[in-house]
This record gives sequence, structure tokens and C-alpha cells, in this order.
Amino acid sequence: MALERIGFVGLGMMGHGMAKNIVEKGHPLTIIANRNREPVEDLKKRGATEVPTLHELAAASDIIVLCVTGSPQVESILTGQGGIASSGVKLIVVDCSTSDPSSTVKLAETLAPLGITLVDAPLSRTPKDAEAGKLDVMAGGDDAVFERIRPVLEKFAGRIVRTGPVGSGHTMKLLNNFVSLGYAALYSEALMLGAKAGLTPQVFDSVIRGGRMDCGFYQTFFKYVLERDRDAHRFTISNALKDLTYLSGYANAAQTANPMGAAVRNSFALAAGAGRADDFVPMLSDVVADLNGVKLKEK
Repeated sequence: MALERIGFVGLGMMGHGMAKNIVEKGHPLTIIANRNREPVEDLKKRGATEVPTLHELAAASDIIVLCVTGSPQVESILTGQGGIASSGVKLIVVDCSTSDPSSTVKLAETLAPLGITLVDAPLSRTPKDAEAGKLDVMAGGDDAVFERIRPVLEKFAGRIVRTGPVGSGHTMKLLNNFVSLGYAALYSEALMLGAKAGLTPQVFDSVIRGGRMDCGFYQTFFKYVLERDRDAHRFTISNALKDLTYLSGYANAAQTANPMGAAVRNSFALAAGAGRADDFVPMLSDVVADLNGVKLKEK
């Protein structure tokens, strides 16, 4: 039985690794022209076909995977001028972006009469895990559709969690990011307070590492803090702020108070406002230290 034909939009830090695994594991892969030619040319060497328009991408695909910044980009790709919705092709779209759940649900309702099924399958872990095919995926959508896309998800995921109906995957992703980014804000503030008392990041780490508060996120965060490895966790402060803003919108729509979410969002908003939006999340520690007049002493 022939494998599904896959289209892919969004060949960034996560998308390139995902697409690489899809094409290397046997699926016919079609990609769309991108200003950053390096990942495009790499994937073409691996067997992918490049097309210039979304309509041509749709015509060449049974399933299209999106891995872009957020809902505005997803909406433009699907329902904007020349978007997939106007292609006349019936297919499945898998949105692996971190999107606003309310937008996801509305898009699914809009696309369904056109024969386009939208499911959400946002990601967790890092670009290194994407390259290794070991991402975590939170998948929402109809059960039958999920079973059809599962073999595709398995090409780049080590763990797939079924979350429920369409939109639930993106909601769970926001909660996942709230927890991890909350840790980032806590680590940053704790390191700053430690520095005020003359405690180095190395002393802090010697207490936390290997104890009950240690975790994978802690380790990538502190790989930057201790080793100054900028690539330890390649997720920007601007993207973190975007995700926390989506969470705030969800809380407002649900008419709930989320004071912790607001506090975490403000930490990242402060960093972005200080001109550090393009820095990666672990660098929040430097921003918080700088704003409080201390430096995180290196070993």
C-alpha cells in the first residue's frame, strides 16, 4: 500500500527536522518555496519536490502538515488569498503550530464544508528532537482522522498523546508551555535573588540538579546558564510571549482568573520590551539579572 503524499509548510527550526524524517521514511514529500533556501535545498536533495504555490501543494498532497509561528500565519495559509481553502482539493491539514484554540475550532468549522479536515497536533521538545524524530505530539481531532494521520506523526514523534476533539491539542499545548515557561520565569528570578546574596548559578545548580526539582527543561535551561550554550533551547522570547498571550486570551474567554499566567507573561513581556525578543528562553535569566543590577557569575 502506497504511503500518503505529504505536503509541508514551515521549514523552520522544528519543521526541517520533521520534514526530513517524513521524506527519509518513505512518504512522497512536497514543500513550498521559502525565502530561507538552505532547508529547502537540503530536503530536495533527500527527495522532496518544491512547488511555488499553495494550490500546487494541495494538488500534490493527501495530507498537509503546517509548522508555522501561530494562528495568523495558519489562517493566511488556509483561508487567505490563494490559500488551501480555495484550491478545490479535499484533504487533511495537520496544524503542528502553537495556535490559538478558538481560531483552530473556527477554521475547522469553515473548512469542513469544503472537504478539508483540520486537526491540531502541536509539538513539545526541541529542534534536536525534531531532527532525531523524537518529538512529543498532542493530537486533537476526530478519532478516524487521527488513526489516518498517526503513521505520519510517528515519522517524527517519539510520543503521541491523544487529547480529544479538534482544538484540544492546541489547548493542551498552551498549558504545557505555561508550565515550562513558568519554570523559566522562576529559575530566572531565583538566580537573580541568589546573585544578590552572592550565590553563583553553580551553587544553585548543585542543589537542584539530581533532586526532586530536576527535569529535562531545567537541564536545557541550565545548559545555557552554566555553559553559555545559546543553542541549548532554541525557542525565542517572542514566541514564548505569543503563546502566553494566547493562554491569556483563553482564560479571558473562559471567564477565569489566571494570576500566575499573567505574572509569567509579564516576565516575558518585560524581556521583549527590553529589546530581547529574539533571544532564546534561557536568556531570560540574563534579562532579569540585568534589570536588577546583578550579573550571573560564571565559574
